Amino acid sequence: MEKIESVKSLSDWLKRKGIKSTKDVSVPEKLIDQVIGQDEAVRIIRKAAQQKRHVLLIGDPGTGKSMLAQAMSELLPDEELEDILVYPNPDDPHQPKIRVVPAGKGKEIIKAKKEELKELREKEGAFRKFMLIFLFVLVFGVVLYTQNFTYIFWGILLILAGALVFRFISITDKFEKEIPKLLVSHTPGEKPPFVDATGAISGALLGDVRHDPYQSGDMVTPAHERVEPGSIHRAHKGVLFIDEINLLRPESQQSLLTAMQEKKYSITGQSERSAGSLVKTEPVPCDFVLVAAGNLDSVERMHPALRSRVRGYGYEVYMNTLMDDTEENRMKLVRFVAQEVKKDKKIPHFRYDAVAEIIREAQRRAGTRGKLSLRLRELGGLVRAAGDVAREKNKSLVTRRDVVEAKTFAKPLEQQVAERLVKKKWEYNDVINSGAIVGSVNGLAILGADTGMSEYAGLVLRVVAEVTPAQSRDEGRIIATGKLGEIAKEAVQNVSALIKKISGEDIKNYDIHIQFIGTYEGVEGDSASISIATAVVSALEAIEVDMSVAMTGSLSVRGEVLPVGGITPKIEAAIAAGMKKVIIPWGNLKDVLLDEESEKKIEIVPVRNLKEVLEVALSSLSKKKKVFIEKMAKIFDSEIKEDMRRFPDIIDSPQPAPS
Repeated sequence: MEKIESVKSLSDWLKRKGIKSTKDVSVPEKLIDQVIGQDEAVRIIRKAAQQKRHVLLIGDPGTGKSMLAQAMSELLPDEELEDILVYPNPDDPHQPKIRVVPAGKGKEIIKAKKEELKELREKEGAFRKFMLIFLFVLVFGVVLYTQNFTYIFWGILLILAGALVFRFISITDKFEKEIPKLLVSHTPGEKPPFVDATGAISGALLGDVRHDPYQSGDMVTPAHERVEPGSIHRAHKGVLFIDEINLLRPESQQSLLTAMQEKKYSITGQSERSAGSLVKTEPVPCDFVLVAAGNLDSVERMHPALRSRVRGYGYEVYMNTLMDDTEENRMKLVRFVAQEVKKDKKIPHFRYDAVAEIIREAQRRAGTRGKLSLRLRELGGLVRAAGDVAREKNKSLVTRRDVVEAKTFAKPLEQQVAERLVKKKWEYNDVINSGAIVGSVNGLAILGADTGMSEYAGLVLRVVAEVTPAQSRDEGRIIATGKLGEIAKEAVQNVSALIKKISGEDIKNYDIHIQFIGTYEGVEGDSASISIATAVVSALEAIEVDMSVAMTGSLSVRGEVLPVGGITPKIEAAIAAGMKKVIIPWGNLKDVLLDEESEKKIEIVPVRNLKEVLEVALSSLSKKKKVFIEKMAKIFDSEIKEDMRRFPDIIDSPQPAPS
């Protein structure tokens, strides 16, 4: 097996490149130039920005979708932005008028109106004071002239009545209700807006009209003052970004489609129980570029018409999750670390050996030899955690030791759960890594495969099998327990077909029970196929299984061992459980990414078919093993010869191990 490049050799390579720390690395000013490993997506984003096309970005979390969307707003052509104001409608109070003015004019209009209102209030206040003084002088004069002090009482009533009249016939109150409301505001020369509407409810996305609890009388709030713009209106002449677009309600997706088509959308109350539902403005401009994002399942639940609109007037992009492990791409990862330090502003720069450890981690998380992971958000989390460790120690630079320490405590939840499960199994002697047992196999599984995380946690999963006389006279059954998922159930069925083929006995007279021990959270996937087959064969033939061997791999119905995912964390779990050997598919050999110390602790055995699995897994102490393996060899050798005879141009001799 080819040796993996060590962290020391990576550190030496960085020193040869003249990089002592990330202080020596320049970070591009433009956001689009900071995107790493998504060259095709960057090319499309540049093109879409120039032509103002919509874009749908599909890919795993943390691959740079939101960063690309934000970068697109910086690439949009320079265009005069617009302010949007809403005015009262004297003809129909429930249909406020919309006015569009150049950027910056909206604030000027509002300011002028407020200054006019202030001036009017000052004049009205002066007039009120004059009238009140006049009434006071009048009453005082009448009392002095008539010497009848009872007029004082009537005079006070007259002054109070006058004050109330002035209050209710105020001109300024009416003028204030006619002042427009500024919905969208910009400053001259401002860059096109970028609006993130991820997770927005319909009111926040499409605009809303606030509820008025009074709805009538002098305390009523004018309809135009209750109008609130939506994200589609605030993104006018800019970029509207929506991640996980499939989570939008179908009605909201349909309204979004209408806004994209018409480039304007009226604001109305989104709740039918609100007084705002009676209000509907004139159409409000919303000429935006939509950048939608999501995972592959997002496409299935996306409104067909909305996706058709994006495809017809834009581009669809599938994001990369891996990039080739070349010197050029390694330098991009070095720049990524520098970018994260600059962005965080709270952690020190990374020394060359710490950067080498980050590159090594990107190799490991890629899960494939010769590749680097592009799940950079999670890798950025490790960068920040290592920076926190160095900051706690008052270091001026982050070292490799800080990164290693950060990996020990900044683990994903799945890995923490796996470690505690292993510890608990050790306490109850559930982990068996020595001796030989009939019908028992140490399989390997991963936690976190369905969480969208790039880093999985391996787990030793014990599989046991037992053969009993059939309960039914017609045929035997294969009964699997352990909260199996659909793919796992299908894998059991595929294995059952293979067992019928290689077993010398008529298994229709038997019920075969298969149990996955300790699988409280369920089992999904087919990577336990060779474990199931080995356990069942062991139970049928009464041949012990070597319990110091762990295994993982899928099986075809012809007995070929097929590659599976998460091979490195599975091997690490086998090492942690004290296993001496681990059986893996031949095709996964290139995906093994262990350090030299871990490689010394376990023997890795790649296999091509079930015969090779059983040769390693079945205990050499069993007298029946040799006879059974010879029988298996005849079955598989005859099949290979027949395939070579039928397909001489397709079936070649066994290929060498992948590098």
